[in-house]
Amino acid sequence: MTTEEERTAAPAGEPDAAPPAKRGGVLGRLSWGLADQAVSSMINFAVGIYVARELGVDAFGVFSLAWLTYGVVLNVSRGVATDPLMVRFSGVPEAAWRTAAGRSSGAALAVGTTLGAVCVLVGLGLGGEVGTAFSCLGVALPCLLLQDSRRFAFFAAGSGRKAFFNDLVQGVSLVPAMLVAARFGTVAAFILAWGAAALAAAGYGFLQSGIRPRLTEARGWLREQRDLGSRYLVENVSLSGAGQLRAYGLGAIVGVAAVGAVRGAELLQGPFLALLMGLSLVTVAEAARVLRQSPERLGRFCFLLGGGQAGAALLWGSALLLMPDRLGEAVLGDVWHDASRLILPATLGVAGAGLGSGAAAGLRALAAARRSLRCQLFASACYLGGGLGGAALAGTVGSAWGVATATACGAALWWLHLRAALREHLSNPKTPPK
Repeated sequence: MTTEEERTAAPAGEPDAAPPAKRGGVLGRLSWGLADQAVSSMINFAVGIYVARELGVDAFGVFSLAWLTYGVVLNVSRGVATDPLMVRFSGVPEAAWRTAAGRSSGAALAVGTTLGAVCVLVGLGLGGEVGTAFSCLGVALPCLLLQDSRRFAFFAAGSGRKAFFNDLVQGVSLVPAMLVAARFGTVAAFILAWGAAALAAAGYGFLQSGIRPRLTEARGWLREQRDLGSRYLVENVSLSGAGQLRAYGLGAIVGVAAVGAVRGAELLQGPFLALLMGLSLVTVAEAARVLRQSPERLGRFCFLLGGGQAGAALLWGSALLLMPDRLGEAVLGDVWHDASRLILPATLGVAGAGLGSGAAAGLRALAAARRSLRCQLFASACYLGGGLGGAALAGTVGSAWGVATATACGAALWWLHLRAALREHLSNPKTPPK
């Protein structure tokens, strides 16, 4: 298969791009997707809780800055390397998928290596505990991004079971790694332990698939997917970049302990935040399949997806509000006192983000990159403005309420654009989306 044939294989909207999936197959893929996200959520939750209890609120603030920086780099990798894989190579013949998966993971590894080197240099320049944390993050980034690309590839192939076991290997590997890190008791040690567990899972991913990352073809992949990748890159980075700028701004306005408090509140929402971060692993691939088979069902699929996540987030938040202080302190230690004041706005923010993510999955499946980019830039601007404006007016609590308001505004715009894009597609399916 030529490179151009790979790039155009199974475009969204062509019913013969993949065989029709049975309802049981769809439910099975979604079930494995939910199981995988449960494991991923537990990993992120466990790491955050363990580090918070071991380090205290100030050092946990430093760890949170490194974690947020990882989120930015992860979204760079997903935008240029693995999001195009999900859109263009979900449900395609195995030969096309294997070639694309190798090239995509090579691109992810290249991003991790390049930006990891930048983090190391920045860390050396900063010095101190923050600088050391950033340098260690730079060492861990290639492993973290390679493992993430394996998960994307498995979901594009409809093999959520393999992604689940890959994450399970990472979770099991984290146990001894975190115990060793606890003996050193530093932020740097915990970051290196996190990267080591990702490396173990990435190696297991090779045993699962037999696909090597094609690092030498990374440039070719980036060039061929730039029509989607460039927009997804800006879209993804605007989201994570807004979060990073909010953290830096919050630290400057209120103090680094406020960053730890916000991160603590996010940890309490952990299962849903991790689900949203990994949303495209399941929903974009499934939305693309729905679009190929029954385009008129895409809107309903996205509504059920977004509404279900929003409802689940509200239920979880309600349970958190009823949590006694004794239990909260057992979970977060000293971080609980500050984080507990943020539960209500954090819950509303996650619910709004969940509702909007359903529409975002639909726009991705339609390959409506221009529309999704506009929505994400607007949502990110609202997030940053609300977070920093709220912090200036009312400190940490004001920042949380500003973010909750911003996510509601962003969700409304996502749904307006999905409605317009669906109308365009159904009226003329062969017209390229915008």
